[in-house]
Amino acid sequence: MLKKTDFSMPGNTRNGPAETAAMAINKARVAIGFIVAGTLTAVLGAVFLIVGPAVMKDQVIKNTVIDPKNEMSYTMWKDVPVPFYMSVYFFNVLNPKEMLAGEKPIVEQKGPYVYRKKIQKDNITFHSNGTVSYREYRQYFFEPTMSSGNESDVVTIPNMLVLGAAIMMEKLPYLVRLMISASFKNFNEGPFLTKRVEELMWGYDSQLVEFLNKHFPGMLPMTGKFGLFAEFNNSNTGLFTIYTGQTDIRKVHKVDSWNGLTKLNNWATPQCNMINGTAGQMWPPFMTRESTLPFYSPDACRSMELVYQRDGQLKGIPLYRYVAPKTLFANGTDYAPNEGFCPCRQSGLLNVSSCRHDSPVFISHPHFFNADPVLRDYVSGLDPTEEEHGLFIDIHPLTGVPLNVSIRLQLNLYIKRVAGITETGKISEVVMPMIWFEESGYIDGPILDTFHTNLVVLPAVMEFMQYGFIALGLLTIVIAAVMHHKLKADDKERINDHDHETKEKCVINNSEK
Repeated sequence: MLKKTDFSMPGNTRNGPAETAAMAINKARVAIGFIVAGTLTAVLGAVFLIVGPAVMKDQVIKNTVIDPKNEMSYTMWKDVPVPFYMSVYFFNVLNPKEMLAGEKPIVEQKGPYVYRKKIQKDNITFHSNGTVSYREYRQYFFEPTMSSGNESDVVTIPNMLVLGAAIMMEKLPYLVRLMISASFKNFNEGPFLTKRVEELMWGYDSQLVEFLNKHFPGMLPMTGKFGLFAEFNNSNTGLFTIYTGQTDIRKVHKVDSWNGLTKLNNWATPQCNMINGTAGQMWPPFMTRESTLPFYSPDACRSMELVYQRDGQLKGIPLYRYVAPKTLFANGTDYAPNEGFCPCRQSGLLNVSSCRHDSPVFISHPHFFNADPVLRDYVSGLDPTEEEHGLFIDIHPLTGVPLNVSIRLQLNLYIKRVAGITETGKISEVVMPMIWFEESGYIDGPILDTFHTNLVVLPAVMEFMQYGFIALGLLTIVIAAVMHHKLKADDKERINDHDHETKEKCVINNSEK
């Protein structure tokens, strides 16, 4: 009887069927483990995707609420560490004598004369109803290195004490007007002032002002020197009471009252007398392109509202740019809601005489930008452009914090010939530009770096983690699934090979028999 043939080769280490099956099972388990791990990773990414925005929103709310516990945001609100500057431009009158003869005014722009603005809130009092009261104090310091000229520069502008008073006295009896004109001559007050920038800005001694304050107290808004910005330096903007956002983040920074008033009484309609929006430094978070930027300005004696213009970036930080709509200073004829700000003249002028002791003062955009073109036709030397004369505020929409601000306004005096006031000569009726100024500031330095880290880098990392976990999980699942499928195919092939080998052995054994 023949011996059983051994088909194995010397040194052959091929695993047996049981060992091979065990290895296949282990690999399959590993593949299934990877599938489970990938699923969990993808689920974790999905959880981050859902929870991440909620966490970010909660952090924004926490750091936006006005609360001394929020050290960085509270300090930004209280002390405004961002450097602010006021750049002043004078309209120097080149032909004052010719103007008195009725000729068209010719002006040249001089400046800027730049002042650093220091802002600090004081008398801060928190209330139980979720509001806080404060007074904001401001000081101005001349910056010669940033200026195109010095405060010693001499400029000629219309004399508000004479030409402004002439309009205010126009309806008085003729003899009274003659007496007023004689008083101007007695105190050497002419229709134009030629003085140093420093005097025009912060005040100069006037015998007429001293006389009026002595014999007619309360007639003039100032008691000391007379200057265009004499009331601004070392002053405060009034008692603001605003919402802290503790009870409703949508109200944070919004004005509850100003000097105890919840509405004004300067204007002719309830809508125009409304105190809307914030105090003009910060706004509620989570803004959209449909959001507007309302704020109350004590200096303009009214609430104003800016509108979205475009998206932008400041050193990688996303922003929305808000600008003044053309309707902001439109007259009541062109824009009915502004009827309450009248009596009006051409569109592009805001009559602030009702809150400026009835003096014929008008506010506009510089060089009459966005105003009725006829205003520029009456004065030579004006050339408005949006880039140089349009105002804007760049806001970080997630937090409502301004990143870059440029508020540009012009002060104008309405002048004309008034019978009996001989100082007015034959002067033509004109809205005369006197000065325009720009208040500007932007976040920079360590504050910008902190802003960039917290509002750009960290959200980007969080977003990367969200989608990274999801992508990694899905990739792991796909690779593990392919691996598992391959193992199953290999296992099937191994079984087929084993069955074939078994059959061959049986055939050989049968033939040997």
